[in-house]
Amino acid sequence: MNIIFQIDGGLGKSIMGTAIVKVIKKHYPTDKIIVVTAYTDVFLNNPHIEEVIHTEKAQGIYLKYIKDQKSKIFASDPYHHYSFQGQEKHLYKIWCDAFDLEYNGESPEFYLTQPEIDYFKPFYNLDKPIMVIHPNGGPINQGYTYSWPRDIPTPTMDNIINEFKDKYAIVQIRRKDQHEYKGIFSALDGFRSIAILLQLSEKRLLIDSFTQHLAASLSLPSTVCWVTTNPGIFGYEIHDNIIANKFTKEPNLQNAVYQPFNFAEEIHSIPYNDLNEVFDTNKIIESINKQ
Repeated sequence: MNIIFQIDGGLGKSIMGTAIVKVIKKHYPTDKIIVVTAYTDVFLNNPHIEEVIHTEKAQGIYLKYIKDQKSKIFASDPYHHYSFQGQEKHLYKIWCDAFDLEYNGESPEFYLTQPEIDYFKPFYNLDKPIMVIHPNGGPINQGYTYSWPRDIPTPTMDNIINEFKDKYAIVQIRRKDQHEYKGIFSALDGFRSIAILLQLSEKRLLIDSFTQHLAASLSLPSTVCWVTTNPGIFGYEIHDNIIANKFTKEPNLQNAVYQPFNFAEEIHSIPYNDLNEVFDTNKIIESINKQ
């Protein structure tokens, strides 16, 4: 039988999808798994799948894998499930429930090749132990460099960088359209190179973005900061999950649809009086030191 597993959404969701592939393979060990995603490189060298197809090149799947063959199509988006709207379960359990599969703690997997490790490793040959930071996420060209529902505020990051910059070579994972912290290194590479950077790092400070899923797939405990998203839905026990302080202003929810906040919102809607109120910086520093 052919099982077609479609993943809609961003890079982090496709990395999470590698765990669902493991679950599918456990339930259907002799069947072929075909993954449809916008991030095909996530599934390079994955031993559980027959083929990975880019979302924009999905034409022809019917003739190749469905017509006159036994097949199942797993294409339900867990974000649209009532359990997600109610914040009742981890996204992995919601995803598996939608496909009538049993989730048993499977974690994401990411497969690097030795040649790419050998190629990228010299780029991160720095004069101090590496500390990786990923303080800002969100979609490309969202129009602003700080999205308060997930990002770490600049004053908090300035204090953390000052705390660790003498002992560590701090490398910021970012895109060219995102805020750049001065006096540290920037990693503007693709996510497979970022995976190697994470492997080479001694300490990691991340947000709820693709890097926390990538670190989990590589069994790398990290400090992960959360503002409005929930580690009980998206997080991992391997990480030290730091929750933001309670709001100091009443949030404006007039435009909210199914969730109180979007993954990305502008600064004018932040329910804090001051950016220093969002996180307890000392708690973050303490967590990083324990890694």
